Amino acid sequence: MLRVPPRGECEILRAQDIVVADGVIEDVRPTGGPFGAGFAAEVIDGRGLLAVPGLVNAHTHSPMVLMRGAAEDVTVEGWFNDRVWPMESNLTPADVRIGARLACAEMIRSGVTTFADHYFFPGQIAEAVTETGLRADIAPTYFSSRGTEALEDTVRFAEAWHGAADGRVTVSLGPHAPYTVDDGDLRTLAGHARRLGLRMHIHAAEHLEQTRSSLDRRGITPIRVLHETGVLEAGALIAHGCGIVEDDLPLLAEYAGTTAVACCPKVYLKHALSPLTPVRDLLGAGVTVAVGTDGAAGHNTLDVWEALRLVALTQKQAVRDATWMTVSDTLRLAVRGGARALGLQNSIGALEPGMRADIVLTDLSGPHCRPLHDPRAALVYSARASDVRTVVVDGRILMRDGLLLTVDEPALLAEADARVARILDTSHGRAVQHYDP
Repeated sequence: MLRVPPRGECEILRAQDIVVADGVIEDVRPTGGPFGAGFAAEVIDGRGLLAVPGLVNAHTHSPMVLMRGAAEDVTVEGWFNDRVWPMESNLTPADVRIGARLACAEMIRSGVTTFADHYFFPGQIAEAVTETGLRADIAPTYFSSRGTEALEDTVRFAEAWHGAADGRVTVSLGPHAPYTVDDGDLRTLAGHARRLGLRMHIHAAEHLEQTRSSLDRRGITPIRVLHETGVLEAGALIAHGCGIVEDDLPLLAEYAGTTAVACCPKVYLKHALSPLTPVRDLLGAGVTVAVGTDGAAGHNTLDVWEALRLVALTQKQAVRDATWMTVSDTLRLAVRGGARALGLQNSIGALEPGMRADIVLTDLSGPHCRPLHDPRAALVYSARASDVRTVVVDGRILMRDGLLLTVDEPALLAEADARVARILDTSHGRAVQHYDP
């Protein structure tokens, strides 16, 4: 079993039983001890496997799996304006439901038990989460161009769904970004977030060009916009943050207890953007950093193993320090960091008594992991999504020995494939928004 402490080295605890009751880890103890008289339980045989806390995908747009591979080798502007936002104008609620279910299936298969979503038709995503058994924090994407009614719909969704599915569905408010949501709407949504006790999930300072543009246009950085509109005060999960600059760090540090940044390195590499998320500076300021994939239209997979590996590699290169971003620190970002980023640090992120039973059994016996000198290093640098064997969320088995139990995979794939041609047609010239940060 992988023990992930809040600080310090992760440990491999051998021959451990994880006792689960009513969706909660009741005990972790050496294998073979008595369960007690009259104790009846379903037993999952984990011999030869490593139990790890469920991975957290701290920023994604799950239904965008329907656009996987459909916007390659283009600039950031071309990606938004010529490909993705025109394709998104084609989406129906039913498309989003199918896309979200397909994403859930992919994440279950790769050991992701919790994800932070930011997208349109959030009710359809919530239904998919409810059906498949995953855990998710769902932020309805809001643009100011959509008007007051859309803003009110966002708040109604939050009021209806926060805490649903036996607590597996939580809600954040989801203004898209400071360049697509005006200050008045940011203030209004921040006020609703404080009233409802919710957090906010927003793209900000996604890359340095956005920060420079904000300075040219407004004289302040995107992070300062979040500060002045009350978003940081409400508590924010900031997607990307590659354009966070030194002057932003004191602002973020002021709200470090409720502020997090989701690092999604593959999309920055694909779009030839630099610098990367300043992880060392953020952690130094006390700000939580978590690992995300972004949507599959950019990242191509929802595989957090791939994302956490890229975090480790790119951060070492960025600061020119091979001793930085150790395997223990990287694993901590992907579980405890993700849990804290979603405000769920008291529920998930570790295999400890009192935590919800989100457990992933991985098989590190394959030739790509052998010889197995250090299972922690294997998890960061060698493991694949296909090494995941069994997934438990809230004490419920969602996949056993590689077989999905809550998704009819063949039927789902057939339905998703049937929708793709219509979704990818951009000949109509419409788009949900124009990218000009």
